[in-house]
Amino acid sequence: MDTALIIGGTRFIGRHTVAELLDHGYEVTLFNRGRHENPFGNDDRVRQVTGDRTDRDALEAAATDVDPDVTIDCVAYDPREVETATEVFADCEAYVYVSSGAVYADDEIPKREGETPLRECSAEQARDDSGASYGPRKAEGDRAVFAAADRGVRAMSVRPSVVYGPHDYTERLDYWIDRVNRYDRIAVPGDGGSLYHLSAVGDVARALRVVAERGTAGDAYNVADRQVATIDERLSLIAESVGTTVEPVYASERELENEDLSPGDFVLYRSRPHLLATNALASLGWEEMSLEAATERAVVDHRESDRAGREHGPDRENEERLIEALDTD
Repeated sequence: MDTALIIGGTRFIGRHTVAELLDHGYEVTLFNRGRHENPFGNDDRVRQVTGDRTDRDALEAAATDVDPDVTIDCVAYDPREVETATEVFADCEAYVYVSSGAVYADDEIPKREGETPLRECSAEQARDDSGASYGPRKAEGDRAVFAAADRGVRAMSVRPSVVYGPHDYTERLDYWIDRVNRYDRIAVPGDGGSLYHLSAVGDVARALRVVAERGTAGDAYNVADRQVATIDERLSLIAESVGTTVEPVYASERELENEDLSPGDFVLYRSRPHLLATNALASLGWEEMSLEAATERAVVDHRESDRAGREHGPDRENEERLIEALDTD
């Protein structure tokens, strides 16, 4: 039986990855600081080793203790962490780094691995932990993976877009699910055609396993829904899952400005499509869930949680003022 070490593993992508590996016969060990509840605490197939991934000695101790065949790194946000991990786990059969679709430097449609340029990362950005440097830091992590592969390490990168689904603590899709679940009419920036390619978390977990098993050292693999949905189409999918109907009320940039809002105040809005090519991943035998099934899972989990995603959009009072103003125009 193969053994896997998950750096992280208790919250979202890592949690689903553990479940995916267990479903495929792996013995799994989590390595993290133990600051979040371990959802696998009662499962004797899952061990937990407590330690700080920024402490090289702790990471080396875990590598020696577990001797994993596969290491999946879910929580590397500093390029130096990837450099260290690819050294510590150099003897693994596979090291897989969870990167991001934010690594790409331009808005090419679609963004393709090995073709679309990556963001540059300055020394200052590499040390910065703000959201503004997230894409550059992840891109620099990818370059650390490529350098490791050049040294003979079977290191690979998986690049999800915005991830959604059960246990999503970021609550980005939850904003829209909450709106559809609670209101008949909701404000939508633009004409509803904004297109932001998302990644169902189950598909991401499956991609991490498939890349670990079949990927090529030094390669990166985009992962996102194979079907692409506009905001309008995603709202319709959510409404169908909720068992309701919803009327989008469209607002132009000027109409939003009249209420001190902007399109960017609404999560998952893009003025230009964000699309990731997923052919490389599909060529490894990766298969995705349908949008309907992925949306249903996200909606069921949302309704069982207390998540509302309210920090990702205007409050309802402002939204209602906007809708009222649009109705009177």
